[in-house]
Amino acid sequence: MKKIGLIGGMSWESTAIYYQRLNTLARERLGGLHSADLLLWSFDFAEIEQYQSSGDWDGVTRQMIHAAQSLEKGGAKALLICTNTMHKMASTVQSEVGIPLIHIADATAPAIKQVNCESPLLLATRYTMEQDFYKGYLEAQHGINVVIPNAADRTIVHDIIYEELCRGVVSQESRDRYLEIIGKSDADGVIFGCTEVGLLLSQGDIPQPVFDTTELHSIAAIDFALT
Repeated sequence: MKKIGLIGGMSWESTAIYYQRLNTLARERLGGLHSADLLLWSFDFAEIEQYQSSGDWDGVTRQMIHAAQSLEKGGAKALLICTNTMHKMASTVQSEVGIPLIHIADATAPAIKQVNCESPLLLATRYTMEQDFYKGYLEAQHGINVVIPNAADRTIVHDIIYEELCRGVVSQESRDRYLEIIGKSDADGVIFGCTEVGLLLSQGDIPQPVFDTTELHSIAAIDFALT
């Protein structure tokens, strides 16, 4: 099994899900007492959020490169950035290491195409919904046309992520607000484009196909580790 390096802590709530799913998948594939061979670099998310909110993407990119290089030195054979938003600097991080970075959008796109979904709704942080590094990547690399909520609803989605989900708060009220936003859309699928969204919603809540990026990213990592 190849060792996977995780760049996590953004937030640790979803990183914990990555750790659990990667180990569960390894046990399901290999049986017995097997678990995933992992290295974890876990940031203090308060520091990362300050970089994000101040727009200091160069500063946070330096932090991400340092984490990636440290994991590579520790023996990792591939990297996972355990958050959609921080894929903003995925190409730069990839250029600074000699091991592959398994891109979360590359892990998600095949599932979207498998069910012939043409216009999925993206629920994510404001940065992921409004900037082009994620939507543009899915369109340019995979021909997927992503749609996003309106401006007011983007604020609701973003605030619930940072003020609740990243703090371990899961409420029925916020679940209902997300479902209302989904219900307004004509999208034919829903991308959980923040790794915390799966804490709040599941496929059972939504009639359209759901694409849980945390789950799909974890599967892609185990596929890599076992080939």
